[in-house]
Amino acid sequence: LQEDPSGPLPFHCEHEERIVANEVTAVPALNQALLPFFETADTIRRAQGEFLGLLGFGPEEADYRVVASGPFWRLRHYSGRGRGPSVLIVAAPIKQPYIWDLSPSVSSVRYCLSKGLRVHLLEWMPPSRGSEARGLAEYADDAISRAVALVSQEVRAGKPFLLGHSLGGTLAAIFAGLHPDQVSGLVLVSAPLCLHPGVSPFRDAVAAMASPWLSEADVIPGSLLTQVSAAMSPATFVWSRFLDAAASAGDSGASELRARIERWALDEVPLSGKLARQVLLQLYCENRLCNGTLTIHGRIIKPSCLTIPILAVVNTADEVAPPASVSPFLEAMAGADAQLIRYPGETGIVLQHLGVLVGPTAFMELWPEITDWIKGHG
Repeated sequence: LQEDPSGPLPFHCEHEERIVANEVTAVPALNQALLPFFETADTIRRAQGEFLGLLGFGPEEADYRVVASGPFWRLRHYSGRGRGPSVLIVAAPIKQPYIWDLSPSVSSVRYCLSKGLRVHLLEWMPPSRGSEARGLAEYADDAISRAVALVSQEVRAGKPFLLGHSLGGTLAAIFAGLHPDQVSGLVLVSAPLCLHPGVSPFRDAVAAMASPWLSEADVIPGSLLTQVSAAMSPATFVWSRFLDAAASAGDSGASELRARIERWALDEVPLSGKLARQVLLQLYCENRLCNGTLTIHGRIIKPSCLTIPILAVVNTADEVAPPASVSPFLEAMAGADAQLIRYPGETGIVLQHLGVLVGPTAFMELWPEITDWIKGHG
């Protein structure tokens, strides 16, 4: 795909004024023409995923009911008889949330339920063209605040623990910095918080190679994000998948797990363009959360704002959220109760970034420690 010479150039971190201007300017004709292409790609990829589902590799989620909803979110409550602490999972707004609950044997949700925890999950509804623009303030503050209040009222078990993976964990951390008095603790799973230059090849690629379409569209098709990520960091999103498949060849259990994960990866959902731009500029390019310069609804958030207990789990083989993207944040929390667990990753999980949520070793060794930590702080 070649850019129209008369259209906008790809933006870089230092061009904040250009990005702000793009918030209020019309989408160029080339971009308008390309978006339907990627929307069609979304449809095709979802159809491929549904075919894998017909072969028996679709999600087998635990029973839940939707107890509340907003204009761009829904709150799930999972069936269980636990009387332990309440956990609110903040799903990442990229892909579908059932990566937390792929099957009865590969399910962080079911594991938490089995340990007596009360489990809710905040999922994000896909935006559509022309819908209201929503960014970090709406996702990390408004929606999570409403969900936390509802969970506290419904289960009457005190303030919930927030549990988030990847960007979901980053959003949960921002909320915890804004409202530490509303939650009992925070569990971060492969969630990047400090995105300074050199933290990983993936971060540097994201900061140096932003797509011009990402800077303009009000809704970003999921397949566009998939293709841009693969182009920016092929070692992370392309070659690692082949290496993982080769390393787990001959293992029938790993083959089934890989098929279920691939089915999830094909289930594309669009992302708010405003949220994508703010994450790219404010978090990846300028590292505002870790630097203490991120502002949400007029309030500045910095590591010292998080005065609640925090448990962070990092995969040392993960380039998206390596240990160096988490440990400086914990060190800057001004003596708060913060613990870091390192996990070396494993094979048969497609992408190391997903390992803590789907890896057999993770369920045997990490999740007992995670749930014990939650109950110990509840």
